[in-house]
Amino acid sequence: MVKMKATMTLDQHFKIAEVDKRIYGSFIEHLGRAVYGGIYEPDHPNSDEQGFRQDVIDLVKELNVPIVRYPGGNMVSAYNWEDGVGPKEDRPRRLELAWRTIETNEVGTNEFVDWAKKVNADVMMAVNLGTRGIDAARNLIEYTNHPSGTYYSDLRRKHGYEQPHNIKTWCLGNEMDGPWQVGHKTAYEYGRLANETGKAMKLVDPDIELVACGSSNTNMPTFPEYEATTLDLSYDTVDYISLHQYYGNRSNDTANYLAKNLDMDHFIKTVTATCDYIKAKHRSKKTINLSFDEWNVWYHSNEQDQQIEPWSIAPPQLEDHYNFEDALLVGSMLITFLQHADRVKMAAMAQLVNVIAPIMTENGGGSFKQTIFYPYMHTSVFGRGVSLKPILNVPKYDSKDFTDVPYLDAAAVHNEEEEALTIFIVNKHLTDAMPLDIDLRSFEGYKLVEHIELYHDDVKAVNTMAHEAVKPSLNNATTFELGQLSAQLKKTSWNVIRLRK
Repeated sequence: MVKMKATMTLDQHFKIAEVDKRIYGSFIEHLGRAVYGGIYEPDHPNSDEQGFRQDVIDLVKELNVPIVRYPGGNMVSAYNWEDGVGPKEDRPRRLELAWRTIETNEVGTNEFVDWAKKVNADVMMAVNLGTRGIDAARNLIEYTNHPSGTYYSDLRRKHGYEQPHNIKTWCLGNEMDGPWQVGHKTAYEYGRLANETGKAMKLVDPDIELVACGSSNTNMPTFPEYEATTLDLSYDTVDYISLHQYYGNRSNDTANYLAKNLDMDHFIKTVTATCDYIKAKHRSKKTINLSFDEWNVWYHSNEQDQQIEPWSIAPPQLEDHYNFEDALLVGSMLITFLQHADRVKMAAMAQLVNVIAPIMTENGGGSFKQTIFYPYMHTSVFGRGVSLKPILNVPKYDSKDFTDVPYLDAAAVHNEEEEALTIFIVNKHLTDAMPLDIDLRSFEGYKLVEHIELYHDDVKAVNTMAHEAVKPSLNNATTFELGQLSAQLKKTSWNVIRLRK
């Protein structure tokens, strides 16, 4: 039997694009325990003076999250932003229709902006285009971004915020193609509303960037016509089109599951082509880029969520407990973003705390890192710079839904300012280690810093509050001499190889 082996060539001149740091963004929705019991728990012994959990703040800082989408998600499509500002004792409790819970509105726009500052993140704010529209959106951006001297800007100042929040990234609704969405709209209805809302918002603040809704996933019957029609109606106003996608392993077929980032790759290529078709149709010089502002693994909690009592407050919803194979797919999805750094400029792992999240907490108790925390953290911390195009020669396999699946997924980021090179690799082989030789002669003077690996014998291993079964370690067998790097990649492993000058 021929032994598996792979080779790679990296050259600092083989550039894809500068990585926009916002591809390492995340998402907090008023859903389950993401807000209440997640980022905010005023009775917790570790909470600060505003009620925000300091242990969660520290973990989010460790992830180095640059931007966080808020407040939804499905929730935003029936949300009145005015309910979440002003004195807390005056805020109404509402029926939250998307997830059928009670929203107390203890946390709203101002509190979330405060929290984002504590974790050194910007805010990506979503407006309600389900039950509301132009008027509510223009009032909200006046409240958040206008300095003073008008009704809503002075209302913000009355609420204790003298300076504007200057939120510069805005989502025009959420998943408006989905029949599950409150206020679901056809592409024509949505495209017209998004365009007119965006025009009004840019009159208030011309410096903002706007994200139009695209398809909720690749299986939507209107994909990619929804994108084409929406952009046809709003091309001159919007700046990005959104993509959403979640994956699961319901059939317990690991080889097929680990290949699902190929579906994500196809999704990105199709939406990019659609954007460029409308660009050509409009004879435009403007390029629409992609915001993959919901992505993750989501399937473990589906049955549990069917048992939740309606109209409860912050019940445990969408609390997937991730295993090691989930971390491998998350790593491959992050690699896919880096491979498309020329067009994917923003992304948001959905979500950040408790709800399909890398961080889990106990109400009144501790917090811990899920398996997916590590590939997200490694790429966010080390993946800043220019994305390079690896020339990879690697064996392939076929699975149930995919053909010619490379056993290795790879991306590389060169930070010229820091003279640092980081290579991210997933080995998908279920039984065999993969020897890898990398030609790095273009990086003269660089030295190997470390080879971090995330590995466990059992792809179903999970982390818990009591025991962190899946955590990074160092592979000290990797060598780098005369421009040639040699590594042995363990079966089913996530690898981060770092070099510096």
